[in-house]
Amino acid sequence: MSHMRRPIGALALGLVIALLGTLVTLLPRVREMEEDFELRWLFHLRGATQAPPEVVVVAIDEQSAQRLDLPTKPSDWPRDLHAQLVERLARAGARVICFDLTFDRPSRTQQYDEEFAAAIGGAANVVLTDSLRKETVRQTNDSSQAIDNFQIERVSPPIPILEQAALAHAPFPLPRESRVNTYWTFKTGAGDSPTLPVIAFQVYAFDAYRDFLDLLRRVAPRLDMAPPVTARALFASNDAGDMIAKLRNVFVSDPRIGERMSRELERSSDQDLPPKRKRLVRSLLSLYRGDEVAYLNFHGPPRSITTVPYYEVLSPANGDLKARSVHDFAGKAVFVGFSAFSQPEQDRIRDDYETVFSQPSGLNISGVEIAATAFANLLDDRPVRPIAFPWELAVVAVWGVVLGAGCRMLRPTASAAFVSMLGSAYLLVAVRQFTLAGLWLPLLIPLCLQVPLALFGGVLLSYRDARRERKLIKQAFGYFLPDKIVDQLAKSVGPISSADQLVYGACLATDVEKYTALAEAMSPRELGRLMNEYYAELFKPVERLGGFVDDVVADAMLAIWAASSTQISVRRQACQAALDIVETLDRFNQATIGRPALLTRLGLHSGQMLLGSIGASHHYEYQAVGDMVNTATRIQGLSKYLGTRILASEATVDGLDEILTRPVGSFLLAGKSAAVCVVEVVGRKQDANPRVSLLHQKFAEALGAYRTREWRDAAGQFSEILDLFPEDGPSRFYLQQCKAYVLHPIDEPWHPAVRIDHK
Repeated sequence: MSHMRRPIGALALGLVIALLGTLVTLLPRVREMEEDFELRWLFHLRGATQAPPEVVVVAIDEQSAQRLDLPTKPSDWPRDLHAQLVERLARAGARVICFDLTFDRPSRTQQYDEEFAAAIGGAANVVLTDSLRKETVRQTNDSSQAIDNFQIERVSPPIPILEQAALAHAPFPLPRESRVNTYWTFKTGAGDSPTLPVIAFQVYAFDAYRDFLDLLRRVAPRLDMAPPVTARALFASNDAGDMIAKLRNVFVSDPRIGERMSRELERSSDQDLPPKRKRLVRSLLSLYRGDEVAYLNFHGPPRSITTVPYYEVLSPANGDLKARSVHDFAGKAVFVGFSAFSQPEQDRIRDDYETVFSQPSGLNISGVEIAATAFANLLDDRPVRPIAFPWELAVVAVWGVVLGAGCRMLRPTASAAFVSMLGSAYLLVAVRQFTLAGLWLPLLIPLCLQVPLALFGGVLLSYRDARRERKLIKQAFGYFLPDKIVDQLAKSVGPISSADQLVYGACLATDVEKYTALAEAMSPRELGRLMNEYYAELFKPVERLGGFVDDVVADAMLAIWAASSTQISVRRQACQAALDIVETLDRFNQATIGRPALLTRLGLHSGQMLLGSIGASHHYEYQAVGDMVNTATRIQGLSKYLGTRILASEATVDGLDEILTRPVGSFLLAGKSAAVCVVEVVGRKQDANPRVSLLHQKFAEALGAYRTREWRDAAGQFSEILDLFPEDGPSRFYLQQCKAYVLHPIDEPWHPAVRIDHK
């Protein structure tokens, strides 16, 4: 059953970890926490990457202001300078030029605006930035009373002369209240208009539009759109809106079109569509199919995108832009805007945003570099893509089941190694997917919540199992070993021999008379049932008086009372237990009519002994070892000759004034080299009567005569005792000894100790 419960318990823990992970993932604050922590971890584990060479930033910085003798504030720079920049970039072959500067107010010198507009019109590929202003609008009722205030965003385009000259203009809003992780591709608060990076990419990918629309026509013939003749036509409005808005509406209203186009595009060969063109078509398709908010895939710390100071563009080597490769703008997207080189410079002109790559010095990435990063993501079709929310829940659920089941099946040490290896593998896969494809797998819940929960749960349940198993071990071994030893074994404090100890104690040995004949007369099942009932009664006095059963063999029991030093209490408890056993067995033998009576002999001895595990290899038994144990067994066997119930060594009853005893002589027991003075344990003194006292007095006198070799006199005294007490076994034993000595006198030196040659 334990083997069956383990897999079920493992699955149960796995399901609990999976459920907790999915429930936490559903909490609203979790996505914010994932953005705060997971993206930072992923970007820093990935490290900086090479930005695409097709995008360049022209930095308006403090160094350029000093070289060109201009004001520090970029808005104060004369616009004729921007005109020169546009002309030089256009001559160098820039494919699209974007200004991350707002020109919604005329400059002080109108001529500069005119020169700038002329340069923009001549280049025919310049995109300007709209400014977004939040305005508070008061809502009133019919009585002109204010009801509520709400905010709206108003788009402020460039001044008319620049707006008309520019190929297009668009906003590029970024939050300043929090870290920038995302940007709008289509700004819902600004009329669903495309933002600056999207417009720039549309211009850059203009040559691929014919192929893009052909692909759309193949999968949806009803959507037959004429390709734009010029890039400006992309943004020209008619009754249905401009082409970008129409295409966006197509893919939002019917996502299946995008799916069919993606499959068709993958089937197209390089002969049908060259790789570079195919790349642009794929990126356009991803843009139109994507969400209105995209995660930025930053390339690294500030200025990871190729950055050229403004002054270098205006002062090329030998007057030739193409003379230095760093200024090679041919076929590239150029973003112009403020970009600080150092943190103090950044503090003087605030156009920076906190990102995952913000530097410890406080240097952030500038707005123009973020716009360039967004463009690069569109061009490479490699933004950061969180997996779809249903898939995220599935990953968290499956991960939780695997973790929980593994930690439940394994032991704590193995569980720790398991979650370490599995967590490292998961992190490696997540970082690799993020690096290669920008795929964002969840980290916070799987690694920071589910891993410790699974490990803790597995360890806790293993601890519970261990406690349960120890309880079962103690319960099972408690039938065979004393509680202290069971505690040590259950706690696994050391090797089995570590429980061995030398102690002082008392030993009680028992044996059933005529057991062999009884076993022959009964079936094994009946005999087993009888002996179990017998031992149930026999064990009770032992346990009640602080002893423990050391060994049981057939009809024989060995009980032990142990102490760390010589203590009279263990001898007293052993003697009291022997007397209680006699009383208990008398009741047991009379309790059931027809059940065979089990007459039991008991022997007691005390002294030093070793309590420990005796055995070898894979079999050990916990036993008391020492001469004291053997002597107790021999004393018990002596009762067969003396006809007594309880015999004890004289040393065992020494000082036990409450116990009534009768010395029965010295005996050289089988296998022993020294004689043992033995007494009969008769009962408790409080229960003594005059007949018992008379017996003990006459027996002592007769035994004295025996010891002085007055065998005829001793025989007469023992005979008199038997006339008064016919059942007295010791008197009958000594009478036989005296008769033998009378018939066969002994000439050699004689010792009063009686030799017993058999057990």
